[in-house]
Amino acid sequence: MARAGRKLFHKIGEVCKICDLEPHVLRYWESEFPGLSPSKNRSGQRIYRSQDLELINTISHLLYEEGFTIAGAKKQLSNRTGAAGLPLFKKKNISSRELYLEIQDKLESLAKDLRKEIKK
Repeated sequence: MARAGRKLFHKIGEVCKICDLEPHVLRYWESEFPGLSPSKNRSGQRIYRSQDLELINTISHLLYEEGFTIAGAKKQLSNRTGAAGLPLFKKKNISSRELYLEIQDKLESLAKDLRKEIKK
């Protein structure tokens, strides 16, 4: 994978170059993986965030390097967690309030750790 740089958002062509994929593959994956749903800008172009790039690379690794099928990759992703320790796909039995509180706890913990690092 090439470096994505420090851009916040990437167009589909940029993502294809970064991840070495064809646009039709990304569009297909969007229909198969619910966690991959880039927003669109005013002109209707797909806009991918860094989290989307991480998910695309994970999917690519599962499919092309580990040899999983689409169904197998979905199952693997549902069992994995993201960098913040939260599931990549929202669990069906968790309420929005519980998810909000979990995210808030993680952010407070990260802020506390950053304060400690700054004081060093």
